[in-house]
Amino acid sequence: MAKIDAFFKLMNEQGASDLHLIAGQQPALRIRGEIERVKYAPLENDQLKSMLYEITPEHKIKQFEETGDVDFAYEIPHLARYRANFFQQKVGVAAVFREIPSEILTTRQLGLPPVTAKLASLPRGLVLLTGPTGSGKSTTLAAIIDEANRTRKDHIITIEDPIEFIHESKECLVNQREVGLHTKSFASALRGALREDPDIILVGELRDLETISLAIEAASTGHLVFGTVHTPNAPKTIDRLIEVFPSGEQMQIRSTLADGIRAVLAQVLFRRVDKQERCAALEILIATPAVRNLIRESKTFQIPSMIQTGKKYGMQMLDDSIMDLLQRGWISAEEAYIKATDKTKFRTYLKDSPADFTEV
Repeated sequence: MAKIDAFFKLMNEQGASDLHLIAGQQPALRIRGEIERVKYAPLENDQLKSMLYEITPEHKIKQFEETGDVDFAYEIPHLARYRANFFQQKVGVAAVFREIPSEILTTRQLGLPPVTAKLASLPRGLVLLTGPTGSGKSTTLAAIIDEANRTRKDHIITIEDPIEFIHESKECLVNQREVGLHTKSFASALRGALREDPDIILVGELRDLETISLAIEAASTGHLVFGTVHTPNAPKTIDRLIEVFPSGEQMQIRSTLADGIRAVLAQVLFRRVDKQERCAALEILIATPAVRNLIRESKTFQIPSMIQTGKKYGMQMLDDSIMDLLQRGWISAEEAYIKATDKTKFRTYLKDSPADFTEV
């Protein structure tokens, strides 16, 4: 057993989502969104480096020594998997570990709207999950992929950095590839995937022009493609994908994306005030023919009004989802106000002035 495993067991016992180990400081856990110190002596740089290197693959140690940054996954059997990130900082090495649950929860268990499970049955197209880091995108995607794995008879390929949730083949064949270990990059793996007879492709992150271009192409040629983007809402997601391309190509890409897009889910995570858990609020855009026309005609600014009138298709605005959680008594008015888009409708719920005075 590695020395560092004791921290992971503590993390699991405390229900923490992240473990922070920093040279010169006490270890810390993120519990329900807040950082809490562990009662442990500050870690010396050499002590921490030895502890980290004990669980790090040799090629990842070399990469870290050369670049000062590295990502990989670490697993403790019968406990959990962890997404690890090492980085160099002012006084030495530092590391952050995100716990990846061993059990994949269903969309119903996660409390997600019913339309999210239906996305797993789409025959083709592009489905995007967006939101800030730590908003639960990977958990939601895992639930949707697992739904497909249980209900379809297809070939699923995932391309991740690193592999997070483990999907055992059920009704589907599942192949999971890790960037840096099984393939050079997202783009090269996605290019190869098109020759590997896939029905469903999960791309861990759409982060560059080539990957985005290949994902849109795959979605437009009969594959169901899932991917994540770091954007705050559905209209911004559409704009981000188009703006990545040179101006001379944007009209063509706009048309291709309009044909291929099927849904955009923008997710935000909240601490529950009624129990020791967290919950998600979602903005859901379903790409109906009318929505696809707006994309094609460069009118993404009209998408919010389309979401408001598209409830029968499963669409919902992020603020409506946040308001529902607030009125159920699940989340605090302060956090609802901070994470809402239109803050005026939440101001009346505040007892004091908002913490972010720039929003007043």
